[in-house]
Amino acid sequence: MDLVFYHRYLKCYVLIDLKITALHHQDIGQMNMYLGYFANEENVEGDNPPIGIILTKDKDELMVEYAMYGMSSQLLVAKYQLYLPNADDLRKWILEVDE
Repeated sequence: MDLVFYHRYLKCYVLIDLKITALHHQDIGQMNMYLGYFANEENVEGDNPPIGIILTKDKDELMVEYAMYGMSSQLLVAKYQLYLPNADDLRKWILEVDE
């Protein structure tokens, strides 16, 4: 785990794992273990369950779906980009999303 925050308004820990390589199913299991630890050992009365965020270079949607099968924890997986797209690509993407 790379970053741990406590969100005052949500009243929960936010755990962030940054992956510079492709995501593996073990990464999801490891984050789930961290979520379990924080829920059982760090949370105090009134805290909500922790949230886990994995930011990864590459994400296989099907692998994520199967690796998270049956998990009740709040775990999110997202792909990041190292650079912003150029202006033309960004306009094109916005128009596609807007349709």
